[in-house]
Order: sequence, then C-alpha cells, then structure tokens
Amino acid sequence: MARYLTKMCAHLGLSGHYAVDIAQAMPSHAGLGSGTQLALAVAAALRRLEGLPDDLRGDAQHLERGARSGIGIGLFSQGGLVIDGGRGKRAEPPPLLTRMPVPEAWRVLLVLDRDRAGLSGPQERSAFDALAPMNPSVSGAICRLVLMQALPALAEADLAGFGSAITAIQNHAGDYFAPSQGGRFTSPLVGDAMRVLAQAGATGIGQSSWGPTGFAFAANDSEANGLALNLQQRGMTKRLDLLVCRVLNHGALVTVA
Repeated sequence: MARYLTKMCAHLGLSGHYAVDIAQAMPSHAGLGSGTQLALAVAAALRRLEGLPDDLRGDAQHLERGARSGIGIGLFSQGGLVIDGGRGKRAEPPPLLTRMPVPEAWRVLLVLDRDRAGLSGPQERSAFDALAPMNPSVSGAICRLVLMQALPALAEADLAGFGSAITAIQNHAGDYFAPSQGGRFTSPLVGDAMRVLAQAGATGIGQSSWGPTGFAFAANDSEANGLALNLQQRGMTKRLDLLVCRVLNHGALVTVA
C-alpha cells in the first residue's frame, strides 16, 4: 500500500504527508483482484482529498495494474458484471466492452483455501509464457457462451441459464490452465467443495483467476445459507474459509469526512 501512495504522490506532484488506515481488505493472491482494488482505492482517495479529477485508467496504468485485464478497473468504477476486450497492442489496460447489473437477490458463495495462494508476479508471467495458445475452437466456444447464453440469461435474471454458461466457461478455462495450476482448481480442497456445492444445487461453479478461491451462485439468501450449511456439516470448512456475498451494483464510494 505504501508504494502505491508514494507513486501517486510523485505522479501528482504532491509533497504533503498522508496517513492511511485500512480498516478491512480482501485477502491477497486469492484470485479476487485485491491488488488492483487497493491501488485504485489509494489513488481515488488521494485525488478526492486533494480535489483532483478522477483518472482510474491512467492511475491503474501508472500503478502497474490492469496489465492483463481491465476487469478490476471496471468493477472499481461501476460494479456489477463487466467484460473487457482483452489486451491488445496498446500499452494500456484493456477496454471495457459491457457492464450489466446483477440481480440483487442473487448470492455468491466464495470458498477460500487459507493455506494456498494463486500465482502472481514472475511466477504468473512464467505460467502464461509456458502455456500454448488456446485452441480457436475453445475460445470460440467461450465467446458463444458469453454472448449467446450468459449475457442474455443475466438480462432476464435467469440464474439457471446464466449459471450453466458460467460453469461451462470455467470448465474450458480450468482445463486450459490446468498444466500451470495442477487441475481445474488450484486447491484440491476447493475443488472438492465446488463439486459438493454443484451436487447440492449450486450453479455458476468456477475459480476466480488463478485461485485458490472458488465460487458458486445461489438464487437467494436462504438457498446460499443452505448450501453453506451443507459444506459445514461435511466438515469442509475446517480447512477452508466460506463467505456468502451480496452483489455490488455500484462502483467504489469515496467520501470525505
């Protein structure tokens, strides 16, 4: 966090002294994009404090965030479900193509393996370099699932249709990245939990980025709590952390006390 503050002060030409108190933060290297969110939070807070205009994409690039994906920037800015266009030849974060709200009643179960971490830094770069290009038939199938099933289902609040598309997309992605992460899931424990959730009726099963966090969707609070209880009764939460999360259909809130 200190390096983000130092970089932003130099970038904006600020010479003041600042104290940062982080009351709560997402776990790092868990596949949740915590680095981008923390970096942009520091940048946005500093700009608001000094009365400077926002520049999320510029700040992200300056803080070396968004090198592979623009998703974290889009979520910080708008929330909901966002899709970016992938990294092109330009040395800037990928463009945001689509943003849609997620039904407020839906819940997301996050399953975290506290003893593992996803790939990052040099290890992540090496993993990408070692992977062969994705077969066009696979990338084509993923595009079709996104455009012709996941997004239309989301627009109609059809969780079953949306969830089946997300599961299929995640299976393709998991198989592609398996050589670098040891299987569809980085954590075997999380993989086991995801299979239990699927058998119990959860949908939209997958892993966030390099993991080890797995996720699943439920229609509402009651259903999500029932699925969580299933894992607890099986003793699967002794070594895993389980969160039932609400959706966030707005961007970050920056206020001045």
